[in-house]
Amino acid sequence: MQLITSLASKLQADFPAYTFTASDTFYWSSDQAQIAFDSNSEDTAALLHELSHAVLAHAEYQKDITLIEMERDAWHYATSQLAPRYNVTITDSMVQDALDTYRDWLHARSTCPQCKATGVQTKADQYKCIACSTKWRVNEARVCALRRYRI
Repeated sequence: MQLITSLASKLQADFPAYTFTASDTFYWSSDQAQIAFDSNSEDTAALLHELSHAVLAHAEYQKDITLIEMERDAWHYATSQLAPRYNVTITDSMVQDALDTYRDWLHARSTCPQCKATGVQTKADQYKCIACSTKWRVNEARVCALRRYRI
């Protein structure tokens, strides 16, 4: 799609510290200082969102709630700073829909596999139920099916 490729070219010129690469998905790689975008998409908001992660220096996180905060902050920066500059419309509905996917992900990870109560994160990939004391380990599951393993 011409529009997103054109926007990526403008962003590359304006943000030379980052590499913009056509891909089949959108993501920010802090290790490579690379912003990947789906060149077959028309989702210019997603491209600005990934650039926001870069500008805000988002990298690794230890607690899942931190990822939610980083996502929220990236959407805020994209809507308040980048969208007006590049004439891209990002509605609150778009932002909330995107954030809902992370909220749902967090809820699924923190749901006790034994009693279905909400647990608390104790390590990067582990939770403990405050109701029944069950402990479980989770996979990343941002791009694959969630798995919870009792430990």
